[in-house]
Amino acid sequence: MSETLPVAVVQYEPVHGALAGGIAKNAAEHVRLIEDADSHGSRLVLFPELSLTGYRLDLLSDADCWLVPGDARLDPVREICRRTGITAVVGAPFREASGAARLASLVLHPDGSTETAFKTHLHGQGQELFEPGDGPSLIEVDGWRIALALCFDAATPGHAAAAADAGADAYCVSALYTRNEEHRLALHLGARAMDYRMFTLLANLGGSTSLGESCGLSGIWSPDGLRLKGASGIRTEVVTCLLQRSVVRRFRSK
Repeated sequence: MSETLPVAVVQYEPVHGALAGGIAKNAAEHVRLIEDADSHGSRLVLFPELSLTGYRLDLLSDADCWLVPGDARLDPVREICRRTGITAVVGAPFREASGAARLASLVLHPDGSTETAFKTHLHGQGQELFEPGDGPSLIEVDGWRIALALCFDAATPGHAAAAADAGADAYCVSALYTRNEEHRLALHLGARAMDYRMFTLLANLGGSTSLGESCGLSGIWSPDGLRLKGASGIRTEVVTCLLQRSVVRRFRSK
């Protein structure tokens, strides 16, 4: 069990749409950004919600916009994770083998295995397109227990509470917060960190989206609710930080 965990959150502006090979092209950009994170020693890399397609729910009538189990378009990302020892969390529409449609985070481990986390608290058009998950998913990286959340999950305190009850050391949110949601973003990430005494991480989708322009502000919050590191703008940016287990212990002992 490691006393520290070097992490990176990637604020990402998709460079291509979901159609015309866009998933493969965005996957290539993910590889480049994971290499950047590796140069800073990161062991966990968090990407935003729908990072492989962009926020284009209007395109999901096309089967090529959905990832499926073992999808070969993720092979370059799997390979960079294998070579660097990094665990990467990427976002996409995902269709399970059963046919269930999910708004998903896909966790690509260095050993080639894949785990999935599904958005629990769907809203708007997402309620029509996806089936909800059943709470936070936890993964393990270097002995750290990492809970995964997608966007509106972070707005629901019970989601983070369930993660904390399951022993999470960090709560990782892949999301899209848009302009004029800056205060809401800060409240969600700060409160979840402070209330449940764990690190919170946010990877926000960058640039212009179908829901409006991103407000940026991807970053990392301490268990006291204070922001430790953050993105400087709304474009693609890699933000790195070293999480220390002693900080979690200190705040949980109070």
